[in-house]
Amino acid sequence: MALVMSKKKLFKVVFMSQGQVYEIYARSVGHGEMFGFVEVEELVFGERTTLVVDPSEEKIKSEFENVKRTYLPMHAIIRIDEVDKQGVSKISKLEGGNVAQFPMPVYTPGDKG
Repeated sequence: MALVMSKKKLFKVVFMSQGQVYEIYARSVGHGEMFGFVEVEELVFGERTTLVVDPSEEKIKSEFENVKRTYLPMHAIIRIDEVDKQGVSKISKLEGGNVAQFPMPVYTPGDKG
């Protein structure tokens, strides 16, 4: 008889906020109840198993320290990936490149196209 371990899902969420790109990890991502927002909850940050502390991860960890659930505008989301392993959460500057924000509003209630 084989035992199957139930592995919790893990998502990497990359989004833009105030001219910066955020990369966070969460156990739950969904459309939520707020129209036009993506609900992200159960944020996961790296364990402190070594003496080396990553300042960028500490900054994002302190920003989301008491956050149970966050709602991100759909137009701010760059991508959401389901991943096997957690990487380092970080905030980086938005530099040129090919990342562009969608014009507002993306969806409007009651549109009859």
